[in-house]
Amino acid sequence: MADSKGPVIGPVLGIESSCDETGVAVYQPGRGLLAHALYSQIALHAEYGGVVPELASRDHVRKLLPLLRQTLADAGLAVPDLSAVAYTAGPGLIGALLVGASVARSLAWALEVPAIGVHHMEGHLLAPLLEEPAPGIEPLAPPFVALLVSGGHSLLVGVDRIGSYTILGDTLDDAAGEAFDKTAKLMGLPYPGGPALAKLAETGDPKAYRFSRPMTDRPGLDFSFSGLKTQVLMAWRDSNRNDFTRANIARGFEEAIVETLAIKCRRALAQTGYKRLVVSGGVGANKRLRAQLVEAGQREGFRTYFPRLAFCTDNGAMIALAGSIRLAAGQTTGPEIRVQPRWDLQTLPEVA
Repeated sequence: MADSKGPVIGPVLGIESSCDETGVAVYQPGRGLLAHALYSQIALHAEYGGVVPELASRDHVRKLLPLLRQTLADAGLAVPDLSAVAYTAGPGLIGALLVGASVARSLAWALEVPAIGVHHMEGHLLAPLLEEPAPGIEPLAPPFVALLVSGGHSLLVGVDRIGSYTILGDTLDDAAGEAFDKTAKLMGLPYPGGPALAKLAETGDPKAYRFSRPMTDRPGLDFSFSGLKTQVLMAWRDSNRNDFTRANIARGFEEAIVETLAIKCRRALAQTGYKRLVVSGGVGANKRLRAQLVEAGQREGFRTYFPRLAFCTDNGAMIALAGSIRLAAGQTTGPEIRVQPRWDLQTLPEVA
């Protein structure tokens, strides 16, 4: 989509540092993704059972420049070959964001090239554009509905055009990924809990426990998962707490989350009349969610687009791509180092 109009753009560096993963990538319109690298801080935060913001910031400082050098080498590029630098400007942890923004702005200033501050969720929303569509599949293009589900967000977004976004549904409490992580923790699963719970659920009996599908018995597209988490807590407390029961509860919980997300997606598509659905963010890697939405699309006449699994979680490739699209539209960021820990997706300018 970034290749279809505008000036010829050289390699764009993308830097992602919004939370606990350091991502660096180089993307060039017309050539695609040239290289990417990712460093996860899972081992660092595991003993605390969650992300410690100050430790996350320090580790970004430690890893960002080595990753940048590695990525440029993998792409066969030198620093002066870059035509722009894109970075995550928000939302996220302020200290972590400032690390990426400081490096990006300093590099852009030294090279005298543009810098583009990217909205983290727009990066996720556009991540499927990193993939070439399979033969016979039409490329992704607006309008579409996007489900953005991660540890910090559960959003349904109407995408009329790139940059023209309407929040159709949001979480009222825990995001879906956060619910996964907290539920895993209360059952004694290792950090990070979400992937561990999903893996355990593969061995569970789907009929052993049936939990509610929150807020699906009323109109609307908002989410609420705190009550579901409480149901699981009570079921675990009242059980014999063995491995067999743990797997069954994990399966029942996953089924409830997946079905709730699928119901809301189908409602959003019906409400907008759109026939394309994007699913991205960490929870977008869930196998059961992917399968259920693909099956629903085959029945109901909509197509679902996913990033590859490596690009569902935070990564530099989606930031480089989003930055290149903004750059092609002539949209760049001023020289100041500014980040936005909270940032409404609906305030972004439209890409002409």
